[in-house]
Amino acid sequence: MDYKDKLLKYAVYYLSKYSSSKKNLEYILKKKIRRLTEEKKIRYELYQEIKNVTYKLEQQKLLNDIVFVESKISSLLVQAKSKNYIKQYLIRKGVENKLADQQISNFYKKNTNLEKDNAFKFAKKRNLLNDNKDFEKKLSKMARAGFSYQIAKEVLK
Repeated sequence: MDYKDKLLKYAVYYLSKYSSSKKNLEYILKKKIRRLTEEKKIRYELYQEIKNVTYKLEQQKLLNDIVFVESKISSLLVQAKSKNYIKQYLIRKGVENKLADQQISNFYKKNTNLEKDNAFKFAKKRNLLNDNKDFEKKLSKMARAGFSYQIAKEVLK
């Protein structure tokens, strides 16, 4: 079995275990290539093959950025993450800024109080509501989690 087949096989294996964006999969495959071989000529050929592999996976509907973004947003919302945190997470995973903004705004249009609800869940999880700690410390904790000052102030009062 040559390296190109191994690369495709590894990509399918990876996608069977984890959901991934196109850019993130390219990064994972580049790491795999570096582990596979030391020869620069073969590495170069395999780096060129990455585009073909991702194209094949997109055609077979195994790799889809929109589905990835929707699933990640919903899972992060269950974890009571803020809008800012979700956006930064998606960008870190290689999703385009425009696509991330569009999908996040779609989720927030469906439920207008989503950010406030998540801030309340976060505060409850971290025992910020019933603690007698300093108000400023609570606000800073909420800010580091990505919630706006206004929402954090409303939730903590």
